[in-house]
Amino acid sequence: MQSLKVVVHANATLGEGPSWDANYNRLLWVDIEGHLLHIYYPDSGNDVVYNIGQLIGAVVPYREEEVIVALFEGFHKYHLSTGELTLISNPEQDIPNNRFNDGKCDPSGRFWAGTMSLKGQADCGSLYCLDHDLSVRKIVENVSTSNGLGWSPDGTIMYFIDTPTRQVDAFDYDLATGTIRNRRTVFTMPEDAGYPDGMTVDAEGMLWIAEWNGGRVARWNPYTGQLLNVVSVPSGHVTSCVFGGKDLEDLYITTACVGMNAEGLKAQPLSGNLFRIRMGIKGQPTHPYKSLMN
Repeated sequence: MQSLKVVVHANATLGEGPSWDANYNRLLWVDIEGHLLHIYYPDSGNDVVYNIGQLIGAVVPYREEEVIVALFEGFHKYHLSTGELTLISNPEQDIPNNRFNDGKCDPSGRFWAGTMSLKGQADCGSLYCLDHDLSVRKIVENVSTSNGLGWSPDGTIMYFIDTPTRQVDAFDYDLATGTIRNRRTVFTMPEDAGYPDGMTVDAEGMLWIAEWNGGRVARWNPYTGQLLNVVSVPSGHVTSCVFGGKDLEDLYITTACVGMNAEGLKAQPLSGNLFRIRMGIKGQPTHPYKSLMN
């Protein structure tokens, strides 16, 4: 295992949602409140920034010049060269106080993303699925802060985090239809941990969960609830993580500095940056969105 290091000094207000685009050897991630899409190229060290012009909750790979994003105004296709946004669907256009937060694609290429209240109200969000035909289904209601998502290596279990509950829930997952059933809690974060935020699942089926106000990413066994490994991160606001690199053994970690006062920023000046650590553990691929349409 190599030591943790900053790879992008972004000073992101709310860095989030990293996803590894293996086809083009790049990391996609966002600054939600900065309205920014970041694309980091590890071969060159360049981090290219795109101003989306509105809150951007999540991004997933699609094509070389196009990505799919979950924005304040719903699901869109974004063209990197032209900056053109093409609306796919806005399932909450009648809920102006909500925004999309976190999302990723299932192993079949459906884009799952959830919402939350901009005013901190409980149970106002939902979890949606953007299917291959560009239709959108509301799957889970009464969500407070829709957050981490992940799938078991065989695709039969979907994990989901609603942050204020401190719980990691699981559903039986039908990969052929993109449907869920049998919701249960696999474990609850202990009181001495932070709040569960973004998440990734490694090749062994273990969960890597970023902890808001916890200063770490922790690896958990979802079958036993056992804490297996801890990566300490010099930021109180650790938001998400994903495995990347050609061998999927580089763990990328996003952080935020939103809500930190001057004293907090002085104590943790690296908050808001993108980190990487080589764990010697292999992750699962980030799945791109697959559309039946153009």
